[in-house]
Amino acid sequence: MRSQSPTHLAKSLLDHWPLTAACASAAMLAAAHAFETFGGLAPCHLCFYQRDVYWAALSVGVAGFLLGYMRLAWARRAADALLALIFLAGMGIAAYHAGVEWKWWPGPASCTGGGAVNPGQLAAFLNGAKLNVPQCDQAAWRMFGISMAGYNAVISLGLAVASLLAVREERNHG
Repeated sequence: MRSQSPTHLAKSLLDHWPLTAACASAAMLAAAHAFETFGGLAPCHLCFYQRDVYWAALSVGVAGFLLGYMRLAWARRAADALLALIFLAGMGIAAYHAGVEWKWWPGPASCTGGGAVNPGQLAAFLNGAKLNVPQCDQAAWRMFGISMAGYNAVISLGLAVASLLAVREERNHG
């Protein structure tokens, strides 16, 4: 069996970009869930915003795939362009979060120690649980000095660039 060249593989991924983007989004959501479930790293408010981006991209990717499957080229191009915007927004949110972690700028008061405690947290505290609310300005994990938010910014940028390349590919062949 002959292996595909990197160029052929990249073209194949771009030809099926909405589905590829949906799979990448599902993988990012699964990784976040694994860090939370198995790593014990509770997400902060900004982490949830970053997850929302992947939920949106997953939805658009599936819809774009289905519409592309129905041979609606305009919808496929629109999905690719919308995915680019979604991933750029995700990059912005993740970069903002990374900057908050590095103390380059202040984060939202709701997750940097200045926010109020919600009723569920208060009830748990009154029943003896420790009140341990994740803070947006404290990176829960770093590898090579880069936090999850930092890696997410880089991955989101890569997905946005790939989405733009898919738009260009569709324009050239559609």
